[in-house]
Amino acid sequence: MEYCYKTRGTCSTAIRIELDDADVIQSVEFLNGCAGNLSGISRLVKGKKAGEIIALLKGTTCGGKPTSCPDQLSKALEEALELKKRTA
Repeated sequence: MEYCYKTRGTCSTAIRIELDDADVIQSVEFLNGCAGNLSGISRLVKGKKAGEIIALLKGTTCGGKPTSCPDQLSKALEEALELKKRTA
């Protein structure tokens, strides 16, 4: 399943996610934002279960902002899993 999430409150503007049938992350691509950091996050989450990554990243903040790119990834994964459930 491929899913595109429009981020809110971060330098990145969108996140593209690909999940397999077992909810394992196959790829993550951030559009815009801090290229090195976001490339690193994308590599670290590949091959991991979406639920595991949600638990690790949810609530992460950036500076004085109430969210961050990792937090937005957790929200994107939650939405992708919910959509997957509804369309199954």
